[in-house]
Amino acid sequence: MGNADRSHWLQGAPVWLKSAEPMENWPLQAPRIAGVLPGTDEEMVRLLTTGIWKTGTYLRQPMPQFRMTPQDAQAVVAYLKSVPPAQ
Repeated sequence: MGNADRSHWLQGAPVWLKSAEPMENWPLQAPRIAGVLPGTDEEMVRLLTTGIWKTGTYLRQPMPQFRMTPQDAQAVVAYLKSVPPAQ
């Protein structure tokens, strides 16, 4: 029906956006970001302020290259950690 499935909120899902051009390494699944984060707080803040992941690489398309302020990034990390993972 096109409604959000709140029982899996922020738990990852198939990426619906497709590249117009064939791209190597195009993600097929969005990552889970609720509850236990995929990196440390410092790694997540770095990602949200620079667009660079803990591996030293930029996020793959179609993810945006974030450029938040450190304060906004810290607030987002705190929020994501407060969202319980799906059971």
